[in-house]
Amino acid sequence: MVTPSRITLARKRRGLTLAELSQLAGVSLQSLSNYETGRTAPRRTTVERLAGALGFPGGFFTGPEIDELPADGISWRARSKTPARTLDAARAAGTLAALLYDWIEERFRLPVADIPSLGKPDPETAAEMVRTTWGLGSSPAPNMVHLLEAHGIRVFSLAPDYAEVDAFAVWRGRTPFVFLNTMKSAERSRFDAAHELGHLVMHGSDRECVGPEAERQANDFASAFLMPASSVLGHMPAGAHVDQILKGKAIWNVSAMALTYRMHDLGLLTDWQYRSACTELSQRGYRKAEPDGMKKRETSQVLTKVFQGLRSTGMKPAAVAAELGLTPDEMNKMLFGLTMTMVDGGGQRAALEPRRALSLVP
Repeated sequence: MVTPSRITLARKRRGLTLAELSQLAGVSLQSLSNYETGRTAPRRTTVERLAGALGFPGGFFTGPEIDELPADGISWRARSKTPARTLDAARAAGTLAALLYDWIEERFRLPVADIPSLGKPDPETAAEMVRTTWGLGSSPAPNMVHLLEAHGIRVFSLAPDYAEVDAFAVWRGRTPFVFLNTMKSAERSRFDAAHELGHLVMHGSDRECVGPEAERQANDFASAFLMPASSVLGHMPAGAHVDQILKGKAIWNVSAMALTYRMHDLGLLTDWQYRSACTELSQRGYRKAEPDGMKKRETSQVLTKVFQGLRSTGMKPAAVAAELGLTPDEMNKMLFGLTMTMVDGGGQRAALEPRRALSLVP
């Protein structure tokens, strides 16, 4: 039996309108509308045409109902500039990643969410409180993906085919998710991870989480979380030159622009010094990239350990994709840049030990 919500999700994942899918699959627009609303069910041959047009295995469409990630719980950084269908596609990709998480959670014990609920403090105070709660003090933040995972946040990558979409975070029930754009520099991905943590901490389901003000708050949280005031004031001189900024950014593994902004925010750079530093950094290529930046991207320990554990039982990643009704390529996009595990062909289902615990470190 075909599940209507799965047709809709697959269509959104590919960024298609009903009219566009109708043309691609050779199925009437009215029929497609009926299939997605559940008024009628497609025949087997029609499902095959839809599967071919959407690039999903036919078995995907007969799985259980799927609840998409809540649209009203996501703060998109460039919503006004990004087409709605692109945002829908990114949310659909996130929903598929959540299905993978459900599959993993049935077999492995993952950390319980440990996100402080702080009322409505200012971003600087919120960052300090989370650092204190998590025992970070004023030391440079460790691997951000590991840190989020150790505190129960499920981290996946955004599909590379929607590189224009920034990272986003969302609560799915009591489980927090963060989706990172891994096409950026390693330093900017760290900032994105801290930015989305800010949303989870400051903009829960009962608080406003959209709009420019929420984005400013999340940016300020990320800046304070990654570069504690006492640490920056202790390491960086007032009026630092660009070469000093480039040397100093390695202390916190942040971008040169992020450190420059933080120094200006803390009064270490005057307005003129800040503008001059930004201009010079831009001329040196630091506006959109990070020359001579971090050597390695921060990756997921949860996903890496899960797939290593599965391989030890004889279950290959491609078999996991098959159980989810996905292609290996689709599942790879959830893991892109977060794990060295790549989905290779074949693989048989193996008997798994019940809910093995993963040993995680921040």
